[in-house]
Amino acid sequence: MRAVRSLAGLWLAAFCLSVFAQARELPDFTRLVEEQGGAVVNISTTQAVRRSALPQVPGMEDDEVMEFFRRFVPRQPPGQGPGQGQGPGRPESRSLGSGFILSNDGYILTNAHVVDGADEINVKLTDKREFKAKVIGADKRTDVALIKIEGASLPVVKFGDPNRLKVGEWVVAIGSPFGFENTVTAGIVSAKGRSLPQENFVPFIQTDVAINPGNSGGPLFNMRGEVVGINSQIYSRTGGFMGLSFAIPIDVAIDIQKQLREKGRVARGRIGVVIQEVTRDLATSFGLDRARGALVNSVEKGSPADKAGIEATDIIVSFDGKAVESSSDLPRLVGSTRPGSQSTLEVWRKGATKKLSLTVAELQEERVAASSAPRGKPQAEVPANRLGIVVSELSAEQKKGLSLTSGIVVTDVRPDSKADVRKGDVLLTMVHKGQHTELKSVEQFNKLLAGLDKNAVITLQIRRGESVAFVTISGLADKG
Repeated sequence: MRAVRSLAGLWLAAFCLSVFAQARELPDFTRLVEEQGGAVVNISTTQAVRRSALPQVPGMEDDEVMEFFRRFVPRQPPGQGPGQGQGPGRPESRSLGSGFILSNDGYILTNAHVVDGADEINVKLTDKREFKAKVIGADKRTDVALIKIEGASLPVVKFGDPNRLKVGEWVVAIGSPFGFENTVTAGIVSAKGRSLPQENFVPFIQTDVAINPGNSGGPLFNMRGEVVGINSQIYSRTGGFMGLSFAIPIDVAIDIQKQLREKGRVARGRIGVVIQEVTRDLATSFGLDRARGALVNSVEKGSPADKAGIEATDIIVSFDGKAVESSSDLPRLVGSTRPGSQSTLEVWRKGATKKLSLTVAELQEERVAASSAPRGKPQAEVPANRLGIVVSELSAEQKKGLSLTSGIVVTDVRPDSKADVRKGDVLLTMVHKGQHTELKSVEQFNKLLAGLDKNAVITLQIRRGESVAFVTISGLADKG
């Protein structure tokens, strides 16, 4: 009996030690919050409501089908909330956000959408001091803003290296969700380098940290108490947290704020190409070892890319020695390059790599390619080919109007066709096993198709309106 009690005691002791060891492995955020929480601020803004303005209520603008990436600033409609103008001539709306202090003289980082259109910006510290702030500069493309309050000996954050973050690592957010100041939430890094729709210049940090309206512009800390990101967006059907949060890497934000402080604006590089993602089928068609790089659809005439000799159908696989794994990598790399810099890039062209150099220009405005199809009556039709499409040759007038020297036009697409083309598309080039063939006539094109295996994978370069793209087709109809 004594032996049994002894064994039971040993088992209980081992169990307690195991529980204690597991408890020690759980993160403790108390010291981080005590040391860094004072540098996190609450930001409130007021804006006179123009007649065209409508109150923005989180969740009310949801599309029934698509989920949205949301920039999350809670807004109170006119006449709701303390301290708002009630007079008939100047109703006001108020929004809330977060930020953090960079320097002890009062420079603060936040999101551009937090202060966008604000007539008045108020900053509140954890010690209840309040300041009026002015905007030094804001960059909508990265959603970063730099504001300034008049203070001295203010608490400041310290910065970390987001490139050292590892997926699965604990991170902490401090902010003001729904106006609840200095709220602390924690989670892990879910992914790095995320690309979001319409966000070409930021490789977002994805986390599962609980982020809600009012957290916008607040810091994301690593376990060393260093800021590694700015909480900016959530992925949600409802407007509230659903487990997917996105932060701007702090190195991106620091570079932006430095330019805003020095020049009041951000200068970005551009090289003058329209690109698309390289799929597995495209890689096979171009003879590339795997799906990587950015496929050049078209090159702007007179642009740095044009002067450097970059051609449509080139696949850019590296820029300034940095690999371009996805097409979304290229805008970031080029955009972060100072205009006027000499850069080198490597392209995959007709089965071989080629190095080119160019001088980066400055991005002035966003270019959006048109998607309308070319109009005009085609010449006599020919029977559908192995792609299930009918093609016709362009007239001299059409070629002149489109500034083309070759190409054939699609005049009909059968319902059972596998080709992702439309009536009116102009086919410019066919790529098969890395071989590029310029399409000059219907007869030439159909002969090329006739000589291919049924399971062949080909890529067509098409002109659609003012835009150029590549479509990949896997499998052809049996030979007639």
